[in-house]
Amino acid sequence: MQPLHRESAVRAPGAGDTRARYRRILRFAAWNLAVAWWFELFLPKVGFARIAERTRSRRMQRFARRFHTLAVELGGLMIKVGQFLSSRLDILPPEITNELEGLQDEVPPVAFPAIRALAEQELGATLEQVFAFVDETPIAAASLGQAHRARLLPPDSAETGFKDVVIKVQRPGIDAIVDVDLAALRRVAGWLSRFRLVADRADMPALVEEFAQTSFEEIDYLHEAANSERFAADFAGDSRVGVPSVAWERCTRRVLTLEDVTAIKITDAAALSGAGINPADVAPVFASVMFDQLFTNGFFHADPHPGNIFVTPGPPGAGGHPWKLTFIDFGMMGEVPASTRRGLRKLLIAAAARDGKGLVAAIRDVGVLVPSADTVELERAMTHLFARFGGMGFAELREVDPREFRDFAVEFGDVVRSLPFQLPENFLLIIRAMSLTSGVCSSLDARFNLWDSVEPYADQLLRDERGNLVQDAARQALDAAALAVRLPGRLDGLITRLEDGTLAMATPRLERHVARLDRTARRTASSLVFGALLVAGALVRPDDAALGNVLMMASVLPLLHGLWVGRRGL
Repeated sequence: MQPLHRESAVRAPGAGDTRARYRRILRFAAWNLAVAWWFELFLPKVGFARIAERTRSRRMQRFARRFHTLAVELGGLMIKVGQFLSSRLDILPPEITNELEGLQDEVPPVAFPAIRALAEQELGATLEQVFAFVDETPIAAASLGQAHRARLLPPDSAETGFKDVVIKVQRPGIDAIVDVDLAALRRVAGWLSRFRLVADRADMPALVEEFAQTSFEEIDYLHEAANSERFAADFAGDSRVGVPSVAWERCTRRVLTLEDVTAIKITDAAALSGAGINPADVAPVFASVMFDQLFTNGFFHADPHPGNIFVTPGPPGAGGHPWKLTFIDFGMMGEVPASTRRGLRKLLIAAAARDGKGLVAAIRDVGVLVPSADTVELERAMTHLFARFGGMGFAELREVDPREFRDFAVEFGDVVRSLPFQLPENFLLIIRAMSLTSGVCSSLDARFNLWDSVEPYADQLLRDERGNLVQDAARQALDAAALAVRLPGRLDGLITRLEDGTLAMATPRLERHVARLDRTARRTASSLVFGALLVAGALVRPDDAALGNVLMMASVLPLLHGLWVGRRGL
């Protein structure tokens, strides 16, 4: 860990500091958005896609290094953004995830005098009057707070039933830092909302407001303590899960005192093996516990990164599970409404069954697709995807010939890009939780196959929902009856349109190919005219400079036309 200068740790940021912080975040975002636009949007449109592809890996590394430096130096919510990026092992390139992985444990600590002053102010007494012992060396320094080991006084220990605790104290001045970071993120969200590609997929300002609400809850430690007890109640009697108890008499909005449950960090493979625990056995249990939170309980840990989960070995010969997953840090929690939870359960069942049509229907149910979207081509794409890649783990997917992915992207890329996908409200935390889950599982077992966990869980969901089968069958029977009533009229209308010759068939894929061929033909014609005028002007110019110059200048018109046609086709 990098030590902080004491002066910067003790005092809250002043107005000048906050303005400089705000400007620095915006400069970083503006520059990287401009670089991304130039390489990923502009160069491919003008025929230089190979340059963008050739430099992509180096640019990703440079971006990750610069963001790493920014996050460590600024702290605050920038650390949260970096932790999210580092967890996306399933979709982000290793150039980014490897560089940002250290942010989980690299937050510089605050000097203890500043921590002592804030804690004593909150508790209304000196630490010596409240605790029997406090270790001045922090065991963890997070982006919003810092944790120290301590021991309760005998009367408090007798009342709570435990003596060893961890006290979590907010970073001095963190309220002002969060306000500044959110202001900068709101500005960046406004920039992104001006890009149609982003605006059509997500309401970025709304996502930032959701993130803001979560951040404000996270710096209220009384709210976190209540979350901890609710989470423990959800898993009461479940031998797979452990939760620290709360010492309520030693808690305030900015100080939290919990039972010390420190054990083996979930991604510490060496320590797990030393305790006789196979890391590959931990991955499916962790995935199943997260599934329970998202699809059954509806109340889930939204920040399950490796620093917030321990594996606690059970006593030798103990009954039940031989070890348990102990969760800590309940500041960032999410809730899944019942309607969304039903859609997610359908999505999980469809994915386990490799049902492309059912998967698309579930995606529509949870609000990721607008109701009016034409999904026939997407259903075909999902069916094709399941047929080829369904059931593969991350390690197996990495071994697939990249040309197969390119072929799939060429065949179905236009379909996916043309559909009105959107990111519904309250989905930011769900995506974060699932991405962190997949990242932790793949780090526990490089060959971890998510399908091995999804399929038995989906089977259990089906068994749990058998009580709804009669209702579903009745609904399907009503739908069939309604279709039978409407069918004669629809057939009569179809026959009439065939006789009149007015029947039109929508073939989006064919129409796209025809449009692309038309644009190519027009662009080729423009290129030929441009070349002819340019060559003619060059040949005539030595004998008739005026006519030659006119011909060469006129060649610009078909050139611009060809570029415009090509630009509209991209």
